[in-house]
Amino acid sequence: MRRIEELAQALAEGRTTSRALVDEGLARIADPAGEGSRAFIKVHADQARAMADAADALRRVGRSPGRYAGIPIALKDLFDVAGEPTPAGSTVLADALPARANAPVVARMMAAGFIPLGRANMTEFAFSGLGINPHHGTPISPWDRASKRIPGGSSSGTAVAVADGMVAAGLGTDTGGSCRIPAAFCGVVGYKPTARRVPITGVLPLAPSLDSVGPLAPSVGCCAAIDAILAGEAPALPTRAALSGLRLAVPANTVLEGVDQTVSAAFDRALATLSQAGAKIIRTKFPAFDAIGPVNAKGGFAASEAYAWHRALLAEKGSGYDPRVRMRIARGETVSAADYLDLVAARARIVAQFDAETADYDALVMPTVPIVAPQIAALDDEREYNRINLLILRNTALGNFLDRCAISLPCHKAGEAPVGLMLMGETLGDRRLFSIAAAVEAAL
Repeated sequence: MRRIEELAQALAEGRTTSRALVDEGLARIADPAGEGSRAFIKVHADQARAMADAADALRRVGRSPGRYAGIPIALKDLFDVAGEPTPAGSTVLADALPARANAPVVARMMAAGFIPLGRANMTEFAFSGLGINPHHGTPISPWDRASKRIPGGSSSGTAVAVADGMVAAGLGTDTGGSCRIPAAFCGVVGYKPTARRVPITGVLPLAPSLDSVGPLAPSVGCCAAIDAILAGEAPALPTRAALSGLRLAVPANTVLEGVDQTVSAAFDRALATLSQAGAKIIRTKFPAFDAIGPVNAKGGFAASEAYAWHRALLAEKGSGYDPRVRMRIARGETVSAADYLDLVAARARIVAQFDAETADYDALVMPTVPIVAPQIAALDDEREYNRINLLILRNTALGNFLDRCAISLPCHKAGEAPVGLMLMGETLGDRRLFSIAAAVEAAL
């Protein structure tokens, strides 16, 4: 994997061209021995080559639209692209009316010169953290590929495309961990911004109260630059924070339950490294975590808001849904208006409580996912599918409910199973979190 800054510098110095980068990415996607046919639902080969040639021509005459112009990316299948339907990993929307305009986040990436190679695969309608898609196939995690392990979801194709070098970076969405979980399982960096910073217009919704748009990329710096573009800010690499004296809180409740031996070893090793670098590691309980489960017992925002969007489509084409996705969406039918208003009020209380509990810390640190990626075949059993899905969403979903920014970065050794270390920052503390994450990444 090459960082976008490296590619941008090579383009600026004439050591490569956009056409070469695009052709290389398309070749990887088309490789029958690779995962391209499962990582992408649709490939825009001709468009991408034309855009690459245009980017090269503009750069030759000093009119490039930006430093990153000509770099190939992937777009998750739930972003509106003008002239195309937005199926969101489904087949029931394959013949939907084409989008009239690009989603603002897509428009901002293209204005910066990034070139979409295609629409990346995903969990149908983004409603699972596993990444399994029975309609288009499930892209396989890059680790222990012979065993066919899940990529994580719902931004499954984006993560695999980045990990396998098909693209330099990609856009995903994160409602309960859908950028960070696949990043952790595929050994890349995934970012969930403070949701309100990045527009979700033109993004097929799961739960608008929780939905956010974020990047998956090889490094913290890559994610920081793309996040700034998505938020309408000037892209810039983060300045590394000083690790010495940083107060990093390790939650002693919830997030370490059920952690497997591989994740535990990698996480403990990372904490020891950060401690040796001068960070203060403080283990403490956060009662706000314990309050979230009970208020989400009826399905939370995801079930209720997804059902509100899908109910007419379910009535018309419900048999075409993945049954496991349909079942989760249908839970929202039982959530009353009073239940929903209670949930909104409870969230506000818990967020205020958590803000007070975390006031003395620079960031929280925890495993992104408590287990390594399981085999796809092991999840054919419905009960195991449900159990593992809830387990891998548990830690990441906290950040969405609590309206925080969070990032997952690799903390495993080369050759080991990918393990993600998650840092959670303050609401609207995205720039500060990127600075801390850049320092942690360098230390690890």
